[in-house]
Amino acid sequence: MNVYDTANKLAQEIKQSEEYVNYKMAKQALNLNTTLKEKMKEFEKERYEFQIKMMQTGKSDEEKNKKIQNMYVELIENEEAKRFFEAETKFNILIADINKIIGEAIRDVME
Repeated sequence: MNVYDTANKLAQEIKQSEEYVNYKMAKQALNLNTTLKEKMKEFEKERYEFQIKMMQTGKSDEEKNKKIQNMYVELIENEEAKRFFEAETKFNILIADINKIIGEAIRDVME
C-alpha cells in the first residue's frame, strides 16, 4: 500500500473516531451559544497571550495566570463548556498519540 493511501485512510479513521465526533459536536454546540462562545474566545486569547509571554521571557506572569485560572473555573461551571474542554482534551490526546507513533517510526533518520 502506498504511504499516501495509508495517510488518507488514517485521516478518514480520525474523522470517524469517537474523539473527533464528540469534539466536533461539542464545538458545534458551543457555537450555538454566542455568549459562551465569546467567553471561550476571550479565555483562549488570554491563555495564548500568557503562553507567548512565557516562551519569550521564560517568566510566569502570576496575575495573568490567576486571571486565566479564574476564567477556566467560571467556564467549567457551564456544562457545555465543560463538555467542550473534555472533548478537546481527548481529541488532542488522540492526535498527540498518533504523532508520537509516527515520530518513533522515523526517529532514526531524524536524529
